[in-house]
Amino acid sequence: MSERLVVVGGDATGMSAASQARRRRDADDLEIVAFERGRHVSYSACGIPYWIGGATDGPDALIARTAKEHRARGIDVRLGSEVTTVDADAGRVLVRGPEGREEWTGYDHLVLATGAVPIRPPIPGIDARGVHGVQTLDDGEAVLRGLDGEGIRRAVVVGGGYIGVEMAEAMLRHGLDVTLVDRNPQPMNTLDPDMGRLVRTALEGLGVSVVSGAAVREVLTDREGRARAVATDGGEYPADIVVLGLGVRPATALARAAGLPLGEHGGLLTDRAMRVRGTERIWAGGDCVEVLNLVSGTFKHVPLGTHANKHGRIIGTNIGGGYATFPGVVGTAVSKVCEVEIARTGLKESQACAAGLDFVTAVIESTGRAGYYPDADPMTVKMLAERGTGRLLGVQIVGGQGAAKRVDVGAVALTAGLTVAAMVDLDLGYAPPFSPVWDPVLVAARKAADAVAADVRGR
Repeated sequence: MSERLVVVGGDATGMSAASQARRRRDADDLEIVAFERGRHVSYSACGIPYWIGGATDGPDALIARTAKEHRARGIDVRLGSEVTTVDADAGRVLVRGPEGREEWTGYDHLVLATGAVPIRPPIPGIDARGVHGVQTLDDGEAVLRGLDGEGIRRAVVVGGGYIGVEMAEAMLRHGLDVTLVDRNPQPMNTLDPDMGRLVRTALEGLGVSVVSGAAVREVLTDREGRARAVATDGGEYPADIVVLGLGVRPATALARAAGLPLGEHGGLLTDRAMRVRGTERIWAGGDCVEVLNLVSGTFKHVPLGTHANKHGRIIGTNIGGGYATFPGVVGTAVSKVCEVEIARTGLKESQACAAGLDFVTAVIESTGRAGYYPDADPMTVKMLAERGTGRLLGVQIVGGQGAAKRVDVGAVALTAGLTVAAMVDLDLGYAPPFSPVWDPVLVAARKAADAVAADVRGR
């Protein structure tokens, strides 16, 4: 007898799960219905800032596979259809279609891939015209329409995280005067403050006015109700366009109403197979779940497309009769603002302290190529190692071309549980166009290993 798979959310996790399940089970064995409330499926939200900034085309270039292409592969994709209720006991969902009519649809397997929603603080003016979030392709189109208006000269970006610095770059590329307002002491709060300070210096060198320690209190509007300035406790910053980069939170209102288990950060809790805990037929993945951090041993909300696609593949494999699990993450992320690259993996200092870990740190300055080779851009590498054992706990890098992807060495070392002393002997590739004879990551590991050894001797 045929089963039905219902997918809620048509982006990375949802459509990866549907596609993987379809590869393993044909239409006579498994009917697949995917409900997406928006107009697009399978697109790269990570590419939106670069589309807005003109580095890439969009929106079509950001779509990996259209709804029509999915349908041709035996997946019934229904756009403009929002799931409003999950009845887990009865195994059905209530769906509001494009015309507003509601209808129940039963399922044998349910995949919740509802993603995340941008954080919008409840302050006056936050929903005014000219204030934009950046989450969907429709958001990207709205920002570009706003930039095409007359008299658009000044942009205020609220939030100094990944989206904030990427959108600051996009605004610069449109020739605007850019102010970045952030409530934290330094931009890029995913880094330690000393590394975030390097990002601040880079932003200011590009012409961005960085306002730190400033929580937004209000978006001021003109007579037509359009944003004209952003107000904080410390002052007002004129704006013809306002972009919100305050991060995201798991979109789990549907799951909460259904009584499904949520974690400390509001994300769904699953087992290693990505099945929602305490259920047999409900699966979840992507930005709406919490995942295990392999370094700290705690569960975190880590919204990244890399994890979302992996979750979908794992879910589809398991629904399709195979077996796959997701072990967890080490917290790797990279970004850039113009020519400055930013990367981190593992724990920063505050996270290590929260996990009850004692550590030493090492900070080094080097270049991405041999110093005598042209365009040898500087970079700073910071490394955390566990006191006593020397186990690597985290790596942060800020620098020029070639800096960011070096963090992958740290990601592999963290996953393997290497010590910083063991990292020193890693056989990394070398040639003057690509690295100094001692790669910057290995220099940092050597300094961290020395700090661990000195600490042991001093006890």
